[in-house]
Amino acid sequence: MARRFVVEADGGSRGNPGPAGYGAVVLDAETGEPLAEVAEYIGTATNNVAEYKGLIAGLRAAYALDPEAEVRVRMDSKLVIEQMSGRWKIKHPDMRPLAAEAKAIMPPGQLAYEWIPREKNKHADRLANEAMDAGKRGEQWQPKVPPGGTLAAGAPEAAAPADDALAEPAATGAPAVGWGSADLGTPATFVLLRHGETPLTPEKRFSGSGGTDPGLSDVGRHQAERVAAALAARGTIQAIVTSPLRRCRETADAVARRLGLDVRVEEGLRETDFGAWEGLTFAEVKERYPDDLEAWLASSKVAPTGGGESFAAVTRRVALSRDKLIARYTGRTVLLVTHVTPIKTLVRLALGAPPEALFRMELSAASLSAVAYYADGNASLRLLNETAHLR
Repeated sequence: MARRFVVEADGGSRGNPGPAGYGAVVLDAETGEPLAEVAEYIGTATNNVAEYKGLIAGLRAAYALDPEAEVRVRMDSKLVIEQMSGRWKIKHPDMRPLAAEAKAIMPPGQLAYEWIPREKNKHADRLANEAMDAGKRGEQWQPKVPPGGTLAAGAPEAAAPADDALAEPAATGAPAVGWGSADLGTPATFVLLRHGETPLTPEKRFSGSGGTDPGLSDVGRHQAERVAAALAARGTIQAIVTSPLRRCRETADAVARRLGLDVRVEEGLRETDFGAWEGLTFAEVKERYPDDLEAWLASSKVAPTGGGESFAAVTRRVALSRDKLIARYTGRTVLLVTHVTPIKTLVRLALGAPPEALFRMELSAASLSAVAYYADGNASLRLLNETAHLR
């Protein structure tokens, strides 16, 4: 039988909008035991935004514990419960991406939503206030309970960290790696393979998820076979996950044939949508959209011309896919066949580097990189842009 969890979530804003935070707790549905707690100070926001972020963090915590669990969400926000249940329309533009983020975490068949009065949501409310208090002091809310429900000796009842799904995600929100760390077992290791060349690659044209979806060129197919042979020789890959775009699926299929593995598609691994810049070179974009390009280079929150995706938006969905895959493939070595931006994003988050680090990494076609993710939430970059198999 599937495990059953209760997620209680809340969010608050001291000013609406004002200094805001959220809190959520995952409970065992049978015993009521807290299995995980999350909380985060999120800066200036409204009550509704904070409530949605609490929901997202709670669902992600539940998914990390057991992606197959049945989850009942209880909140005192009538708005969030009714909108997520589908009974109320989501009219406010700030709420739509939050609701979409929440819906993407777990299959709807595993979820149920229940409104509860505020006095029955005290646990999550306390966590949200703790996060806001920490933010007021200029501090981050610190976890006291690791996922699984064991309270640290002598610690007050408190919580695990949140990787805020709609803010800048961290590596996983864990403390820095230390030489004295305990043996945390076998990590989930993501071997990151950029797809082989397409006809657009050598011309250095923007090629994202909003363009023509090109397949591999002859050179790209040769590269895919070379990397497949190299990975077969290593013998470490236990599963293959790919972006839905054609160039990645063709690269993944070449590896899968050599390794005798199936291929799983993960939508969150697709490349950035570059909007009106799709198919253009950097010089052409600079000539046609100079102001838009300058703004895009200056801020990860700016989207390309014509309704593309900002790097901040890409980071949020890549981080969500990362967390899902870590939960699914704990202790295993998985090949992720994806694109420049998702790979650089995973590397950047693992290192705790700022957004502008995306422009400071070289990532060749059919190159290999690798990141290991440990049980305490730490990440370790193992490899970046290896191309020896192509020479």
